[in-house]
Amino acid sequence: MLAQRMLQQSSRRLATQPGSSLLSRTPAAIIASQVNGSQRRLVETAKISQSQENDSVLARQRLNRPVAPHLTIYKPQVTWTLSALNRITGSVLSGAFYIYGSLYLIAPAFGWQVGSAVMAASVAKWGMLAKGVVKFPLAFFFTFHSWNGIRHLMWDTASGITNNQVQKTGWACIGLSVVTALGLCAL
Repeated sequence: MLAQRMLQQSSRRLATQPGSSLLSRTPAAIIASQVNGSQRRLVETAKISQSQENDSVLARQRLNRPVAPHLTIYKPQVTWTLSALNRITGSVLSGAFYIYGSLYLIAPAFGWQVGSAVMAASVAKWGMLAKGVVKFPLAFFFTFHSWNGIRHLMWDTASGITNNQVQKTGWACIGLSVVTALGLCAL
């Protein structure tokens, strides 16, 4: 399509020029006429002034622009909060898994002991508060991601998909996660 238009425009230009017969013109005249036609500027540029006055006007305009509306017009709901929390817990758990796995693989090269017996013995020396501070977030992330995964599997069977049911199962997921995380911390 573009090639056809270009051919049409070239043919029309050639036809409107005086003495348009190609045989009657010399190659130098043809080249000279084409160069002049192709050197037209359709757009002109202007120099932009770099004054402080222009910058201050732009800065004031930027301050008056609205902040991203999705942050101000929607009220927080359990559905999208749990969706974000599910992604965060999955990322944290998989990141911890990969870090510990990598540490476990490179530990023999440095003479470190990071086996399960050594880890259990080192954590046993901690006080109850330190254990709770470390164990509860990990246990909550694990249990929340597990319960929310079951919730997603339930949705895959096309059950519990209405807004009311999604909110109820969301709150149930939070409650079950807290209770089971406390149970895991008590072990």
